[in-house]
Amino acid sequence: MSNYKLIAIDLDDTLLNTNLTISPRNKEYIQRAKDAGIHITLATGRMYCSALPYAKELGLNLPLITYQGALVKEIQTDEILIHRPVPLDPAREVIQRCRQLGYHINVYVNDTLYVEKMSPEAAAYQKISGIPAHPVGDLLEFLKEAPTKVLLVGSSEKLDELEQEMTKQYSTSLHICKSKPHFLEFSHPQATKGHALDTLAKDWGLTPDQIIAIGDAPNDLEMLQYAGLGVAMSNGDPTVQALADYITSSNDHDGVAEVIEKFVFGF
Repeated sequence: MSNYKLIAIDLDDTLLNTNLTISPRNKEYIQRAKDAGIHITLATGRMYCSALPYAKELGLNLPLITYQGALVKEIQTDEILIHRPVPLDPAREVIQRCRQLGYHINVYVNDTLYVEKMSPEAAAYQKISGIPAHPVGDLLEFLKEAPTKVLLVGSSEKLDELEQEMTKQYSTSLHICKSKPHFLEFSHPQATKGHALDTLAKDWGLTPDQIIAIGDAPNDLEMLQYAGLGVAMSNGDPTVQALADYITSSNDHDGVAEVIEKFVFGF
């Protein structure tokens, strides 16, 4: 039996397969790890309400890391352990700039998704997340409190250019990263999966060398670098793979189960 005590698992393109479901083998090995006393949590860019059904399907009862780490919330009590929203002024500046550029914008307040109007991007996001989008018209007029996150939808190449521009402008006041090639996300500067994982580890008296983190995208980098074993998916971003300690099979080939089998049970 290994020394690992906690496994943090990303959802999209990691635990979830192309059909956005958890495979029987991944479920089996997560249950085996739980039965062996291993803590299991999800660490996702998704909203809490979008991640919760998967946590319930797996029978998890630990705090979930959601919104890239901006919101960490207890499943059983709904207690909020961490909430680091985007500061209101830069959030409004980002919305204004990106609206001028014609991007579709998601804004998240109180675990609810708001958009200016229903669009193909909003409809597609609803389908992926399983969460309704609420059109509110002018987002700048609507937004009166700091949002948990702001997300843009666009082409990968254009978002890469915008990410560089915005990172230069907001290098200390925002955390900016991609969660998918066509999603660019703006969060509180300390709203990362790595920071959230560190908080949970300290609460449970764990050290990084007792933790496995599994992910695929740039928004997973901080937690993969924090954990004693950072695992990237074979379908993951090349920059993430380059910094990982181990590359597992793809999300469509039970990569999470492979990690648990190899590093927890030593098969």
